[in-house]
Amino acid sequence: MESNNPALRNAPQFKRGGYAGFDDRSTTATASTPSLEDLYAAPAASPAQTGRMTYDDVVMRTAMVLATVVAGAVVGWMYPGLAIVGAIIGLVLGLVNAFKREPSPALIIAYGAFQGLFLGGVSYFFNIQYPGIVVQAVLATFATFGVMLALYRSGAIRATPRFRKIMLGAVLGYAVFCLINFAFVMFGAGTGLRTGMLGLLIGAVGATLAALSLVLDFDFIEQGVKNGIPQRYAWTAAFGLAVTLIWLYIEFLRIIAILRGSD
Repeated sequence: MESNNPALRNAPQFKRGGYAGFDDRSTTATASTPSLEDLYAAPAASPAQTGRMTYDDVVMRTAMVLATVVAGAVVGWMYPGLAIVGAIIGLVLGLVNAFKREPSPALIIAYGAFQGLFLGGVSYFFNIQYPGIVVQAVLATFATFGVMLALYRSGAIRATPRFRKIMLGAVLGYAVFCLINFAFVMFGAGTGLRTGMLGLLIGAVGATLAALSLVLDFDFIEQGVKNGIPQRYAWTAAFGLAVTLIWLYIEFLRIIAILRGSD
């Protein structure tokens, strides 16, 4: 029995003048097709293999964003005049990334670079007036990060629905205050409201809100890993952590500057 299909014409079973026997088929199937027992015994696919977010994904992408921030800060330190450019573009990119439904790695990395320019320039000017303040602010930032992570992991503080509502209102209120204070500075009110004891109190409030915002970041990461969200959202987690750490660093710069200025 010959086949007219050229793809089958040269097959061994057709060369023999007939179909392969039952024994041939069973041997082939046994050799190439795993049994149900083999399937049950095989290890489960890992989250990475199924394209789900893992803690390692978040750590790696956060490290990439923070490395970009540091690189931008080095350039900003060398050319502090670029701080205003970094601030404006960084703010725009921050808003774009915050409202995008899907994370964009390129935009998140760009945000880190321009925010780095801003931080580098600001840090340069602070360090001229208060030598060593940058190191103090960096240490305070990462110490706070470590403490908040330990508290979260221990269960001492959790992102409950009530906590989320309170944080939303508090952060929005603080943002409105910052805009008002910026308007005071722009229209000739000196350094605005962030000076002296009032400035110290406001800085403490800002640093507290930034520290508590880390809890929301940690909760997003934990729930994302537990629920198996797509791997690309590790970039969203990295962006959130970068925003919070930058905010926390700026608040510590201001607090330390006020404390050292009152000596």
